[in-house]
Amino acid sequence: MKNIFKKILGIGLIIFLLLQLYQPARNVAFEQDLTADFSKAYHVPSKVETILRNSCYDCHSNNTNYPWYSNIQPVRFFLENHIQNGKKDLNFDEFGTYSKRKQNSKLKAISKQIKLNEMPLRSYTLIHKNAMLSTGQKQEVINWINSLKDN
Repeated sequence: MKNIFKKILGIGLIIFLLLQLYQPARNVAFEQDLTADFSKAYHVPSKVETILRNSCYDCHSNNTNYPWYSNIQPVRFFLENHIQNGKKDLNFDEFGTYSKRKQNSKLKAISKQIKLNEMPLRSYTLIHKNAMLSTGQKQEVINWINSLKDN
């Protein structure tokens, strides 16, 4: 019984080590056209921009600040999957390329997801405590989005 356990453990360790060889490309744009950035499409108050950068941009932009544990598989695969899905739904770096209709739709979605505590994801805020939105921060972003409707 001990030998079987050692073999299983050994095979598991080998698989884990082999997984480390697979490192997907990082979400880092070395040369970036900032003309389509969210803050260029709208006059974003600095407070709101800081909130969005701290809580949203890692998964919803072309530049992610990777933590140390992102070098370990299968964590890296999990992170890259979240980032790719996040960018597919909303990319702040490409926001200016969206049609006005799509921009308005995305702004409504941001507001709704913040109100419903769907964003940022709990799996993200568990480790990134600074990305958690306080009630005041949520209201700040929501109020700003609502003020755009008045213009």
